[in-house]
Amino acid sequence: MMNWLSLIGISVGLAMDAFAVSIVSGLTIKGLKKWQGIVIAAFFGVFQGLMPLIGYLLGSLFISYIEAYDHWVAFGLLLAIGGWMIFEGVKDIVRPEELKEKVFSWKKVIIQAIATSIDALAVGISLQTLGIFIVWDVLTIAIITFVICLFGVFLGTQISKLLKGKYSIANIIGGTILILIGVSILIEHLLGL
Repeated sequence: MMNWLSLIGISVGLAMDAFAVSIVSGLTIKGLKKWQGIVIAAFFGVFQGLMPLIGYLLGSLFISYIEAYDHWVAFGLLLAIGGWMIFEGVKDIVRPEELKEKVFSWKKVIIQAIATSIDALAVGISLQTLGIFIVWDVLTIAIITFVICLFGVFLGTQISKLLKGKYSIANIIGGTILILIGVSILIEHLLGL
């Protein structure tokens, strides 16, 4: 197990993408119920903890494949979700008579959880190469991500209240944030940051 300060730093760093996406969820899903916010945060936490474990177990077997494509997969998923949200937001402004409320979707939550946690595979691989046993590390990453994302969903719902139901604008803002997160992940990996 690594020292606690390093582990908390890694956990918070890994949770930032999921935090931003959880804000988007709270911002754009109309009538989000408390249990749905908890589910969103739980999925982000579970996947953020699961990916380093998978990376750890795969170890050096697939490191070159994972490192070569993980950022492209995350970028593609976030670009697709964000692009669709922007499209829907613009369409709702242009044709308000066709306005559809954004509702909680298990499928979307799972895709977002996977997209924001793929980069955590590399963390698990690096921990394996250092010979660090990661059971407590994985649990800590999952719990910290859950708490941060729960706050993110709450923050998003509060921002949504300030927008007073203008979900078209919320979708455009949220979609843009998701695309920027995807671009950020891509740039980080391509530039080796």
